[in-house]
Amino acid sequence: MNNKERPKDIKHSFIEKIERKEKRKLRAQRKKGQGIWFGLGLFGVIGWSVMVPTLIGIAVGIWADRKWPSQISWTLIFLFMGIILGCLNAWYWVEKERKSIEEENEE
Repeated sequence: MNNKERPKDIKHSFIEKIERKEKRKLRAQRKKGQGIWFGLGLFGVIGWSVMVPTLIGIAVGIWADRKWPSQISWTLIFLFMGIILGCLNAWYWVEKERKSIEEENEE
């Protein structure tokens, strides 16, 4: 057999390509106004997911400094722990959104 595709295979691949483009176009039309609000919302979720554990860490650190005064600054320790937990939390949200976007693009 030669390297050229059969006309039936060419027709089938052309139809698949058109179907993918049409689905992508319909998805874009459904989400037309969502782009900017979705992005701002995602920034908000990421911001809150970092800020809340950080503030909780500061509060726990201040409480620990008052309860057990020492040379160690519990506030700084819990501040860093809160930041680390917040960054892990933000990473989780970003990965979750990335996976959902990839799954949507595969459809």
